[in-house]
Amino acid sequence: MKAILMTAAGTPEVLQLQDVPDPTIKNDTEILVRLHAAGVNPIDTKLRRRGTFYRDQMPAILGCDGAGVVEAVGAGVDKFQVGDEVYFCAGGLGLSGTGNYAELAVVDQSLVAHKPKSLSFPEAAAAPLVLITAWESLYDRGRLEAGQKVLIQAGAGGVGHVAIQLAKLKGAEVCTTVGSQEKARLVRQLGADYPILYKQTSFVKAALDWTGGEGVDLAFDTVGGKTFYDTCEAVRVYGDIVTILQPDPAEGNLKTARSHNLRISLELMLTPALKGLTTAQQHQTEILQQCANWIDEGKLKINLSQRFPLKEAAAAHNAIEAGSMTGKVALIIH
Repeated sequence: MKAILMTAAGTPEVLQLQDVPDPTIKNDTEILVRLHAAGVNPIDTKLRRRGTFYRDQMPAILGCDGAGVVEAVGAGVDKFQVGDEVYFCAGGLGLSGTGNYAELAVVDQSLVAHKPKSLSFPEAAAAPLVLITAWESLYDRGRLEAGQKVLIQAGAGGVGHVAIQLAKLKGAEVCTTVGSQEKARLVRQLGADYPILYKQTSFVKAALDWTGGEGVDLAFDTVGGKTFYDTCEAVRVYGDIVTILQPDPAEGNLKTARSHNLRISLELMLTPALKGLTTAQQHQTEILQQCANWIDEGKLKINLSQRFPLKEAAAAHNAIEAGSMTGKVALIIH
């Protein structure tokens, strides 16, 4: 099969289209998927730059997100049959025999969900990682409840645009930071109550004004750096802040968080895969199944802003690393 191999850690040019052996089913519960598209996420660019989690298993095929058609099933598979359209977040972290920048992938059925019927393969491939990340951040880590007020950083981005919709589905009110009027219009269409143009005004002041000076109940940080520490100032006393990035002590301190008695949660949706946590992985598959229902009911949308052919994976990485991304990026395979 054709696949994009990461030949070494480095610039996007280390991603090379090559012919590799087709993967084969080795366990009874695995399925073989002919991939039509693969999602491209910031984690892919980080692994490419720094090296994968399994550096002794190079070269590697990146790509956690995939969507395609079941081509073969193991003897113990009972959830799928040949011809089913599926989507999933599995592999792509450097482990040999995994990764979705390729024409074929072998995945355990427990990690796979039926693709939303209303989405194209590229749209579906762009969805899993951000759906799981936003769900776990808001619902599991942040314990979001109806009627609460939420601040979502970078609402037009890949995780942010999904988080807005999940927050609204829970019955919350949402303010979110955006960098332009065009992005402000987009997040309003997704349900945001108050877009904050952070380049023109202090998002902390805007969030405090929006909440009558109290601060939001929950803040979701998808930016990191100094933004994480500034966001603490926009959260009410005894409120919650969830971040998907590791706080950098060189960028600030936790004095405000401590004085406000904030509950700080760190979200890494890759943990179940990296640590082999079966129950947690099953929960993530259930998230994809529920989100597929909402997507087909018209309650949830995926904003796929850029598509690249498989052979241009390096260009897709360049697009993400350029910053200010709106929505998601996908590779077209078939």
